Parts: sequence; C-alpha cells; structure tokens
Amino acid sequence: MGFLLTTLIFVAIGIIASLCTRICFDKGPSANLFHLTLVITATVCCWLMWAIVYLAQMNPLIVPILSEVE
Repeated sequence: MGFLLTTLIFVAIGIIASLCTRICFDKGPSANLFHLTLVITATVCCWLMWAIVYLAQMNPLIVPILSEVE
C-alpha cells in the first residue's frame, strides 16, 4: 500500500508542478515545452530515487551476521 500511495503522491506533485509551470512561465511554445520537460524529468528522477531506496530495503543485499556468543 505504501508504494502505490507514494507513487500516486508523486504523480499528483508532478501534475501540480506542471500546471504551475504552465501558468507562471508562459513565454512561448518552445520555452513552455522546455520547462515542462524539466519538470517531468525532475519528478520522474525524484520518484525513481525514492523507489530504488524503498525497494532496496525490502530485500537487502547485505544481511547482518548474527554471532552466537551466549
């Protein structure tokens, strides 16, 4: 549930940031496309970083070795 919910939050943030970029920086078609590309790329990169860290914790590569010193 946590992965899906956070992914939806990132999608919502991306849509809101795209709309704000469209409203605040309206300087022509090529500039709008450039700004929109930057916002979408930044949102996808942030989501991908979060997803890699989240999924890496589910199956860690390094497992702690328990010592039997009792």
